[in-house]
Amino acid sequence: MKHEDSWQGRLLQFCKVFWPILVTQIGLCAMNLADTIMSGRAGTDDLAGVAIGSGLWMPVITGFTGILVAIMPIVSQLTGSGRQQEIPQKIMQGLYASIFISLIIGVLLLLVFPPILELMSLEAGVRHIAYHYMIGLLIGIVPLFAFTVLRNFIDAQGYTFVSMLVTLFAVPFNVLLNYGLIFGNLGMPRLGGIGAGYATTITYWLILIINIILCVKLPALAKHRLFLSWPKPSLKAWKELFNIGVPIGLSIFFEVSLFSVVTLIVGGLYNKVTVAAHQIALNFSSLVFMIPLSISMALTIVVGFSVGGGRIDNAKRYALLGAFGGIGFMGLCAIFMYFNREGIVAIYTNDAEVAVLAVQFLLFAIIYQLSDAAQASLQGVLRGYKDVRATFLIAFVSYWLIGMPGGYVLSVATEMGPFSYWVGIIIGLTCAAVGFMLRLRSVQRRAALSGIAAG
Repeated sequence: MKHEDSWQGRLLQFCKVFWPILVTQIGLCAMNLADTIMSGRAGTDDLAGVAIGSGLWMPVITGFTGILVAIMPIVSQLTGSGRQQEIPQKIMQGLYASIFISLIIGVLLLLVFPPILELMSLEAGVRHIAYHYMIGLLIGIVPLFAFTVLRNFIDAQGYTFVSMLVTLFAVPFNVLLNYGLIFGNLGMPRLGGIGAGYATTITYWLILIINIILCVKLPALAKHRLFLSWPKPSLKAWKELFNIGVPIGLSIFFEVSLFSVVTLIVGGLYNKVTVAAHQIALNFSSLVFMIPLSISMALTIVVGFSVGGGRIDNAKRYALLGAFGGIGFMGLCAIFMYFNREGIVAIYTNDAEVAVLAVQFLLFAIIYQLSDAAQASLQGVLRGYKDVRATFLIAFVSYWLIGMPGGYVLSVATEMGPFSYWVGIIIGLTCAAVGFMLRLRSVQRRAALSGIAAG
């Protein structure tokens, strides 16, 4: 990457960073999409079980891998300031921390997952599939966390196309494994929805191995000489990572857990048809969310690069470019989803009862797209400034003190049923977007006055 002084130059550089991230995120999401679609073809119990297992897995894993997102602003600012020699130490310590975190979380999930399932009013078949789907995923928790560090290291330097190519290779491999392990094809055992968990975990190991090889063999990455020396784990280095990463992880957790808790509530209060319909709408909207999420990640990289190089005006212009672009693009996506909602649902299920309900859920997903785009873009800009502590407080208040209670009140006071919680999601996302916008204005004013990024 290089510092650009024109709108055209900034736009081209942003697009160069953004579009491979988008392809990568869609590819990673496609793995979950394949789990859902192919499990749905195996049966309603399989679809509901994968929905419950994923609902418990995603907020915890996404939140804790979110800690490792700190690698991105750290490396991008070091790259922007010309201090690349400090990067290898940061990455090796990040890998140590990732292994430590993943092992702790893996043990905790093994302990708490069974009691949570017992508290839910699930049919025995759904509970069995959810539990063993989760066990399959847990085998891949170490490579998932480790390749998150390496991906952020690669992307933060602007080499986002590398992660894209790895993902484009891995996704078909994952689909092929699903085909074998869910349906018992290719000489593999028929495991139903459970097989999707094992297919995903095998893919995680493959992605980690490929990333390690690229870091050693690709000249642009090999210059950092990763894995040639193994420094001792440093609590001081971990402190910097956690000071930035924990607020990021908490922010992500607060948002993702809002969706997951709604899934668990729906699973606990309603029948498997409602759970399956809810999961279809949530799964497709999550795929569409890869667009603003990719914009957010690209903004973190280019804003961090500009801030590291002392180009505060550039950082502000990138923020405008990404935020307004994201909102506009998601507006077009919302229109597409509205006019094609029945066709979208038909991809997932042949069950007429599930399909009718899923179309209704999808209408609520369409509504929250704009707020989701705004909050994601603004949050990405703030991470580029390394301004993360206020962000997680705004996220907590918006999602858990406003959004979730709002959904509960609507469920009690109205006849909206499971849809009331989706209205709560819309309220929470909108409040977060407003809060992040106000915070960013404050950070930008402070940066302009001091000439440095807010920390």
